Amino acid sequence: MSDLDKLAIDKKWLNSLSKYLDPYSILSSVEKVEALRRNGKNIFPPNHLLFNAYNKCSLSNIKIVIFGQDPYPNKGQANGLSFSSNKDHKIPKSLRNIFNEISSDIGIENHNPDLTSWANQGVLLLNTCLSVEEGIPLSHTSIGWSLIIDGTLKLLAAEKKNIVFILWGKNSQKLQTKINDKENLILKSSHPSPLSFYRGFDGCKHFSKANSYLKKNNLAEIDWST
Repeated sequence: MSDLDKLAIDKKWLNSLSKYLDPYSILSSVEKVEALRRNGKNIFPPNHLLFNAYNKCSLSNIKIVIFGQDPYPNKGQANGLSFSSNKDHKIPKSLRNIFNEISSDIGIENHNPDLTSWANQGVLLLNTCLSVEEGIPLSHTSIGWSLIIDGTLKLLAAEKKNIVFILWGKNSQKLQTKINDKENLILKSSHPSPLSFYRGFDGCKHFSKANSYLKKNNLAEIDWST
């Protein structure tokens, strides 16, 4: 058993990512997180959910990528999928605004904050930083997660096309230069947080636009209900 076998990430994803980055860089980030835990830090999500975005969305089925910033820094909320939270928790404010936009865009009313059903249909719900210390947003930007994000984008650029990349907010929009906009669709707006919701996210209609693009390319549309 190699050290890489300890990584709780789908092996098909890992094998494919290994063509575009050193897989031991992923292990290094996980080991840094584990060291922080041993030193008494509360880190979210738990280790078995760090790569939940990859584990719930198969590489062969990927249709949409929605980038988030980092996991929710409150206990029990983060489940390894961007913007998603555990079913028994209150809907976070940003996700509430996402649900409001879905309602006005396509008429679906959502009340379950767990977005696993989206991931299972081919939506990669990927935070640009895969871990966070309790109560401190952006506390793990130097852990090394940017390497797996860059590797993921290189993999998708080389081996996939007709993907909808949804970039909400300036943080995720920094990744636009790494996406081939001729073979994929890029949708951009402000972040759905209460601070920026009305600066362009409200009324963006990204959910209907994403499905229209998928339909045009003979791909199954996403059921945006949770």
